[in-house]
Amino acid sequence: MFPRIYPHLSRFLSLLVLSAISLQVLSAIRISSGTQAKQYAAKAYLGFDRNIYPGDDALSILRKSFAFTGYWLGPPPGETVNTWRGKRNLLQSHGFGFALLYRGRQSNEVTTESAASEKGLQDARAAAASAKADGFRSNVVIFLDLEEGGRLSASYHAYLRAWATALSHLGYRAGVYCSGIPVNEGGGTTIITANDIREHIRANKLSYWVYNDVCPPSPGCALSHAAPAVFAGGLNYAAIWQFAQSPRRKEFTAQCAATYHSDDNCYAPGDAARAWFLDMNTAASPDPSGGNKSP
Repeated sequence: MFPRIYPHLSRFLSLLVLSAISLQVLSAIRISSGTQAKQYAAKAYLGFDRNIYPGDDALSILRKSFAFTGYWLGPPPGETVNTWRGKRNLLQSHGFGFALLYRGRQSNEVTTESAASEKGLQDARAAAASAKADGFRSNVVIFLDLEEGGRLSASYHAYLRAWATALSHLGYRAGVYCSGIPVNEGGGTTIITANDIREHIRANKLSYWVYNDVCPPSPGCALSHAAPAVFAGGLNYAAIWQFAQSPRRKEFTAQCAATYHSDDNCYAPGDAARAWFLDMNTAASPDPSGGNKSP
């Protein structure tokens, strides 16, 4: 009706509608930009981890650069003993937060779903007992260390579900340390281990500590005045991003090789003797597992 009887009014109304839509779009952009600005401005904290406890004398030096440390609740991969055992109180006295770790099974150890579920239960019980023995309160996050990347088998997902469920029943929160690196499966398909796990386990059942040392997005192991944002590692749901490993993996780190020491390891700036090579992490909390609170 308007185009035939009131052509000017019709054009005027059309302009009003377009203006309203434009204002909504601009408002949405401003909100999105503001949200992104808050994310980039969010505080990030540096942490280190290593399989072998660095020694009591190292703590005051490492604390100058790092807010939290990885803390093994059992023997790390390739080790038969746990040298971190009993060090919680000393680390806490130096002001360190914690990212608790427990070694996960290899895929060849969980070849059937029934066996996988039983081993997930066993590992949850052992991790919880070790956390309690070392003085960590209930409800802390314990990250299960997964060294294998790519798509996981159905039996391995059964193992992870059993781990998460049992740990929750024991009064702790479950996490997983896993790959955040895309793996090419062929045929134009890629898979990220962390995403694969999230597709099989409810998002709220696990916390994620992801490793992605590919440069970029990794800045390498040079420490600047500010820690990189966790989501800069590529996964916005991660609690911790491990962005550098020692020794460096040359196939991933060619573009940031200069940030590593000549022996291909990362060291704290104050470690003049190069005594403690480290993996480097960033988190939105200075105590990602919540282990700094009293039981």
